[in-house]
Amino acid sequence: MDALSSKNAAYLLFVLGLSVFALLILGASVALPMSAETRRILDYADDGLCALFFVDFLVTLWRAEDRWRYFLRWGWIDLLSCIPSIDYLRAGRMARVFRVLRVLRAIRSAKVIAALILERRANSAMLATTLMGLLLIVLASVGILQFEDVPEANIKSAEDALWWTMTTITTVGYGDRYPVTTEGRILAAGLMVAGVGLAGIYTGFVAAWFLRPTEPPEETSEEKIARLASSLAAMDAADAKALESRLEQMRDVVLQRRTSP
Repeated sequence: MDALSSKNAAYLLFVLGLSVFALLILGASVALPMSAETRRILDYADDGLCALFFVDFLVTLWRAEDRWRYFLRWGWIDLLSCIPSIDYLRAGRMARVFRVLRVLRAIRSAKVIAALILERRANSAMLATTLMGLLLIVLASVGILQFEDVPEANIKSAEDALWWTMTTITTVGYGDRYPVTTEGRILAAGLMVAGVGLAGIYTGFVAAWFLRPTEPPEETSEEKIARLASSLAAMDAADAKALESRLEQMRDVVLQRRTSP
């Protein structure tokens, strides 16, 4: 795993989760029979994921050392995966399969990933919570439309379902849209409990971010070389002679190991 992947292991897993979620939405919208309103919810979710993928593409392109090399190698796949649910561009969305493979290729060591996630627990929890929140919003919106199919229901459209889900998961509860079936109320209760948990995680992350001590900026290679050169220039003759002798001993040891059978 390269340096960029090592520093962004949790983010890569977050992108992998979004990519798999996008593939599931694409597959469900093609293979499963569903109502027009349910399909609209999946289209809204797909458009939101496309926006996130496009932001990820721009950030990755901006941070790439060789932008043309990134674009020609993987960038064009990332860009194709940003195509929204437009009928004559639908085929380009299959590039999301290659996007998943690209992210899996960057994450090559599960042991290293686990260590890095534990090291950066706050960021990992924040990204995992964001992914879980997106999943809950989409699944709860689809579920409430399936449950509230009685004549007296007041949640009838995709917009009603999304609005009810947002007000419920944030525990606001305006009351203009509410479930009337038993199944819908059970879903609402679970969504409220999940919303309280997600809010607690977000609050904890913000508090930890404000209380975290400021880390010194990481030295670049040029700065490390300059610091080493300055230290060598400040050495007196005796220290320089001792360092030279030590380096010669290390060279002899390396040569001896290479020539030994």
